[in-house]
Amino acid sequence: MSWTYTTLKSAIQDYTENTESTFVADLAIIIQQAEDRIVKSVELPNFRKNVTGSFTNGNQYLTAPDDYLYPFSLAVLDSSNNYSYLISTDVSFIREAYPSAASTGVPKHYAQFDDNSFIVGPSPNANLNVELHYYYIPTSISASADGTSWLGTNAPELLLYASLIEAYTFMKGEPDIMANYEKRFQEALQKLTLLSDGYNRKDAYRDGQRKIDV
Repeated sequence: MSWTYTTLKSAIQDYTENTESTFVADLAIIIQQAEDRIVKSVELPNFRKNVTGSFTNGNQYLTAPDDYLYPFSLAVLDSSNNYSYLISTDVSFIREAYPSAASTGVPKHYAQFDDNSFIVGPSPNANLNVELHYYYIPTSISASADGTSWLGTNAPELLLYASLIEAYTFMKGEPDIMANYEKRFQEALQKLTLLSDGYNRKDAYRDGQRKIDV
């Protein structure tokens, strides 16, 4: 089973027995809130991304991608494409270690300055190529070009129950029904967490194959 945006909306209305116009009109927001809850509850390797960009000579700030959530690494690439990874620190460290933005060199440290940018130290001494490896916010099933998403295809149970929790919150639904959906959500989340933190991070050569007693 997998969901498209159309079939997921229909399922939510069927489960909640609610086709009231305001509720239906807000289903996109309800689903987006459900997706956001999932993405921030488990780190999925499928939502890692690499992007390349460049530092501007003398500018100690670097703009984050629009879908950026949090970083895994930031590296400077030299002319031979050799990587030099920056050390993640706090803004206060950057300010104290490199008090003058006019002091330039190959950046060695970086910190998240705000929601939209990083600050590095020292300030770049040239227009240097960089690569950011980060966890990103995937496109919602409600906004994707074909009406599908990774969660809708690979974690349909989790997406359904997360959506039902948000739907019943919107409806101010009965606590016992909310508790049941929360329980089903947590069970599905545990399965996906096992896939993410366990199976997806193993190497059969080093860890061996999974064995199931029958």
